[in-house]
Amino acid sequence: MPKLWNETIETHRRAVRDAALDAAAALVAEHGLRSVTMSQIAKETGVGRATLYKYFPDVEAILTAWHERQILRHLEHLARLRDQAGTAGERLKAVLEAYALIQHEHHGTELAALLHRGEHVVRARQHLHDFICGLLAEGAEAGDLRDDVAPDELAAYCIHALGAAGSLPSEAAVQRLVTVALAGLRPAR
Repeated sequence: MPKLWNETIETHRRAVRDAALDAAAALVAEHGLRSVTMSQIAKETGVGRATLYKYFPDVEAILTAWHERQILRHLEHLARLRDQAGTAGERLKAVLEAYALIQHEHHGTELAALLHRGEHVVRARQHLHDFICGLLAEGAEAGDLRDDVAPDELAAYCIHALGAAGSLPSEAAVQRLVTVALAGLRPAR
């Protein structure tokens, strides 16, 4: 097949897939996790049910794909913050604040409980751990952050400590939590 035809088909497939992911997320938000059916998603997407089944075997698969896309977007956002100008400590602060806010906004729901058990979450956590670890090592080397604890251990501390942001009542409380976590990263005197 000609290259243009292949690109057009792939663009169409991507558009249908993205529309199904968006429709499923909107339906779950409106009706609840257990109320959404493949028929509803197909109707909202504008495709037939048979077509939708060519892309996904069931609602859970659609929601898992949607969640993978959301995680990728979050990681890309955190990577942009990590890659901005400034000291390693400043960039780490920006990453940790953003991560804590993501935790605050997206946890504690039935959907989160369903989706946070997949292999894609394990990979994302490892990716997050690795790039926080890199910032910590860079900050320790510059003298901005403590160097008496391995960056690997400090990255685990940050991720676990800021995971608590999911249960906090406000963004102000999230900011206080980030401040406490950052205080634990300062060089020992």
